Amino acid sequence: MSSATKTVHDVDLPPAPEPIGNFRNVMQVGSLLYVSGQGPIGPDGVLKTGKVGRDVETEEAYKDARLTGLTVLSVLSSHLGGLSRVKRFVKLLGFVNATEDFTGHSLVINGC
Repeated sequence: MSSATKTVHDVDLPPAPEPIGNFRNVMQVGSLLYVSGQGPIGPDGVLKTGKVGRDVETEEAYKDARLTGLTVLSVLSSHLGGLSRVKRFVKLLGFVNATEDFTGHSLVINGC
């Protein structure tokens, strides 16, 4: 796994993170790839944290969701040696750590 940033379609992908614990970043079953849970890891290698609506503004959370999506693409690229074999996503599940009164979950997940 390379720590270098890759550029795909004019988008810089972050380095694929190392899996945590006994997890794998990707599991392939037939022609389907299952990507484990990923999160917004900043350029410094630190996972971004905070609660949307209290510690994090919606716009920042959107950018964090985008970073998470780019990390998913990076994990796939690392596993496959590129993204040319990826045809579609079947499912994307997103979680937003937010205050009880926050209602803009879709605005955040749209970043991904």
